Amino acid sequence: MAFTHLRELVELAQSRGVQISRVMLDVEVEQSGATEQEIFDKMAYQFDIMEEAVRKGTNEPVQSRSGITGGDGHRMYEYVKKGQSFIDPSALSAMAYALSVSEVNSAMGRIVATPTAGSAGILPGVLVSVLDSGRYKREDIVMSLMTAAAIGLVIANSASISGAAGGCQAEVGSATAMAAGALVELADGTPEQVTHAVGLALKNSLGLVCDPVAGLVEIPCIVRNGLHSITALAAADMALAGVRSIIPPDEVIAAMYRIGNELPLSLRETGIGGLAGTPTGKAIRERVFGRVTGTDVGASAGVQACRTRAVHVPETTVQDHLEPATLQDHPAGKETVTDEVREADTGQEQPREGQTTI
Repeated sequence: MAFTHLRELVELAQSRGVQISRVMLDVEVEQSGATEQEIFDKMAYQFDIMEEAVRKGTNEPVQSRSGITGGDGHRMYEYVKKGQSFIDPSALSAMAYALSVSEVNSAMGRIVATPTAGSAGILPGVLVSVLDSGRYKREDIVMSLMTAAAIGLVIANSASISGAAGGCQAEVGSATAMAAGALVELADGTPEQVTHAVGLALKNSLGLVCDPVAGLVEIPCIVRNGLHSITALAAADMALAGVRSIIPPDEVIAAMYRIGNELPLSLRETGIGGLAGTPTGKAIRERVFGRVTGTDVGASAGVQACRTRAVHVPETTVQDHLEPATLQDHPAGKETVTDEVREADTGQEQPREGQTTI
């Protein structure tokens, strides 16, 4: 079953009297042929990897391969311990964790793409902070990943999760929405409240451009992951308080898709416009890659990704979110979520062994 609208998820969950995570798990069992326990164990393994990345980046500074970023996750983690922050320490912990995972990604460490490598910090950040709070059982948090996967599936099928196709709103925005929805269900919110959390979170990300400095998934990607973890927490609390997205969440997703199509190429992961086009952004690019010509810039990985991805085929399976896939696993010519991650969201970096996607 290929979900294309959040209302489908709500209707299914309400008709069965279950949560969205249960709907997603049942669909996965039906489509994969695996047992519930096998799927749960696989998701639990994904969460283990997420937590591993969080701890790695908070316990010690992690430096990116390029050398231009690193250490902010550890820096924020130590700051939280002082108890002098304006924001509640538990929320700041989510930020520190999100920064850490993103830094592990930029250091070519092992992460789970949720839904992409460029937005891999938000969902782990908020869920590991919830785990550390002691308010929820680990198995319940693992189940909330099913909810996040269902939300990501809808967005991928009806819009995009690729920065090269729809700007950063499609990556960080989608990840924020997935995290917000997962939190609401974890707190026993209704399926409808889950979708309102998605709508609220995504509205706060509309128009966010993808402008990675030097074409690398570092500046501003890492900081955006940290800040949007706070947005996810806030959107979840708003939905649980009864705040509704006046624009129906499915219409918010549709708006994101249209906005993404209207973004110029320079703001879709090409490393040309926005922050990448500032004097400092250009200087960093030159420091990392040496002096480049206009032709070199035009041949960046991001531009190539845009050129080769003129059409988004809005049909994916849950399995695409649960584990890495290859082109051989899918009908010829069909674009998958994982393919998008590999071609676009890692910038100039190639996928590495152990990197997985949800």
